[in-house]
Formats: sequence, C-alpha cells, structure tokens
Amino acid sequence: MVTNANYWTALGDPTRRTIFELLVEQPCSVGGLARALPVTRPAVSQHLKVLKDAGLVADTRSGKERIYRIDPDGLASLRAEIDRFWNKTLAGYKLAVEQPAKDQR
Repeated sequence: MVTNANYWTALGDPTRRTIFELLVEQPCSVGGLARALPVTRPAVSQHLKVLKDAGLVADTRSGKERIYRIDPDGLASLRAEIDRFWNKTLAGYKLAVEQPAKDQR
C-alpha cells in the first residue's frame, strides 16, 4: 500500500492538527489563526507551510493577506488512504473471526 507520510507527519503535531481543525470550520488568515492559538504569527506561518507542502491546505491572496483553507483534493487523498487502511484491517479481522478456533478442529 502506497502512503503519503507527509499527511501523517503534518497532522502528527498538535498545533498543526488544531490549525487543520480550525480550517475545517472556515478559511482563515494567519493573523486570525494566531489569535485563536497560543503561538506567534511566524509559528502559524511555519505550521501552514508544512500543511501546504503535505497538500492538506491551500491559500489564496485577499488584499495584503493570504486566506488559508482545506485543500479538497488533499483531503480526498487523505480520506482514501484512511479508507484503504480500514478496509485492509477489517478484511484481516473478518478472516481471523471466520477461521475456526484451534480447539474446535
């Protein structure tokens, strides 16, 4: 199974995960995110760069600032990866449950 480790690395940090969750709610600027978090604007920018490099967020210019939002293509890829993981896990569980116990042979 091919995975994008960048998703997991990006979302493995609690601050980045919080930023991601805030952007799920609504698009926001760096300043708006910084006001909602106990970190500086430069720190928010660094976290957004990691999320953007992982393909999870995108930005658009609005006047002097950039507005960040969830990238639907990146989110769809992450969702597909999670679905593949669960499908494989559930298939393995199904096989294990359907095999007769060693005591019953």
